[in-house]
Amino acid sequence: MANALRLGIAGLGTVGASVVNLLAKHGDVMARKAGRAVTISAVCARDPNRDRGIDVSRLSWFTDPVEMAKSDEIDVFVELIGGDNGPAENSVRAALAAGKHVVTANKALLAKHGVELAQIAEASKVSLNYEAAVAGGIPIVKTLRESMSGNDVSRVYGILNGTCNYILTRMEAEGISFEDCLADAQRLGYAEADPTFDIEGNDTAHKLAILTSLAFGTKISADDIYMEGITSITTADIQAADELGYRIKLLGVAQRTDTGIEQRVHPTMVPKSSAIARIDGVLNAVAVDGDFVGEVVLVGPGAGGNATASSVVADIADVARGDQTPVLGMPAADLDDYTRARMRLHEGGYYIRFSVVDRPGAFAEIAKCMADGGISLESIVQRRKAVGSGVPETGAQAEPQPVILITYETTEVAVRQALDAIASKGVVSGAPQMIRIEKLS
Repeated sequence: MANALRLGIAGLGTVGASVVNLLAKHGDVMARKAGRAVTISAVCARDPNRDRGIDVSRLSWFTDPVEMAKSDEIDVFVELIGGDNGPAENSVRAALAAGKHVVTANKALLAKHGVELAQIAEASKVSLNYEAAVAGGIPIVKTLRESMSGNDVSRVYGILNGTCNYILTRMEAEGISFEDCLADAQRLGYAEADPTFDIEGNDTAHKLAILTSLAFGTKISADDIYMEGITSITTADIQAADELGYRIKLLGVAQRTDTGIEQRVHPTMVPKSSAIARIDGVLNAVAVDGDFVGEVVLVGPGAGGNATASSVVADIADVARGDQTPVLGMPAADLDDYTRARMRLHEGGYYIRFSVVDRPGAFAEIAKCMADGGISLESIVQRRKAVGSGVPETGAQAEPQPVILITYETTEVAVRQALDAIASKGVVSGAPQMIRIEKLS
């Protein structure tokens, strides 16, 4: 058996500690499968005295990850620090330049610097593996880099953030508001004290940018993603979706169009019959449409120490076996420049909820604006709110009434123009709610 592969682990938080535990428990089995033993030679963290529930007393301890990245004591630098710059970026660059293989779970780093880091890894003839950076324990990176390399991919999409999926699942199951559900998620540890990065779609966007590059052979372009979060979703939207045969999920979607690659993150109505609709709680799911294989759906835990550690160790095993795959599925020099599809040309169905002024002719104005825009309506749902006795006092202004439209497939630009026209007529109160409907198998 070859000499042991020596690891240096930077970052001993939840994931780092889980990696240490996993290797301690299954290291022997992994060595037999990989044909090479794997050992931890060094670790790096800020506080050497903190109790992490693991024994690192016999390992070399570093407080500077860059120093450890360059050390002759390690063959593989495992980056679990996080962040798109600072110590994480500096140490990964140092490790690659020093000829060390790198395994990372850092989606933000790859979304910002992935192409450049791939070039450095290729020049140094070392691996840069990052399965854990996208969807935690789901092997989607290996699937796209290797298993589906013979397919022409037309679309990749999925639920990529467990916090948002947990919130939307509970809102539907229990009929509670977004705000109350978010507070519960924070108490249970499913959401950060500052949840903005999750609920506004940034976390999903970083993961989607990486998947887009793998799926379509383009340079990573995280700044070109259309993004909406879930903060505007109400229990009324959840209930309406249920009655119409849909569920609401925050999806990241990348697909090839005639105008380029479309990348978008937003709340989406998905048919209840679709596989993605049945993914609840903190689970993630990723679907890939290939021309030969059809649709492949992978489901599993998208976060958590053990699930993420599982992917980290799988990447380490690949290094131990000597398996080396181009970082982004093909040599960095062969990646195409990213061409952004115009979001306003996106085609699909739409759910639109208005608060309509209760006066004669109001709905006729809305219908005319839709027709003038060439938009056909699949269904119309009008709900009348009960106000006191139901009979307004003489001369009193009636409360605006909710009206829901479901359109047939149309373009985003047509819908936007119709909504602008409706707003100019003065027949609706406040901004309408618009949720896209995704065609799924």
